Amino acid sequence: MKMSGELTAATAVIYFSAYILAVVAGHCFVRGILRRYSLPEEGGLEGAGALIGILERLFTLTLVLVGQYMALGLILTAKSIARFEDLKNRKFAEYYLIGTLSSMLVAIFIGIFTLWVVKIV
Repeated sequence: MKMSGELTAATAVIYFSAYILAVVAGHCFVRGILRRYSLPEEGGLEGAGALIGILERLFTLTLVLVGQYMALGLILTAKSIARFEDLKNRKFAEYYLIGTLSSMLVAIFIGIFTLWVVKIV
């Protein structure tokens, strides 16, 4: 007999698949959107933006899966504080917002879809 909230093999696979989808498909989706826009390279660590995006999607997905939608603002706040000076450049600010919002949107949709799938399994 399955108890409410019990983690079965099927639900574990669904959750694991959601995280893989958020990392891989999310990266491709965001990169595809940002490819339309060019941003001059200005210092920074090579590949750091992609890694930050992956971590952002993992945090976003986790917060959606545990029902903490209000905490999503913390991700935007942390990124904005870290990039405060850079955001004064309008071109960078627009690029940053497109990347951040598209990344979070993908993770939110994956999270909502995952919760729906878990309910019907």
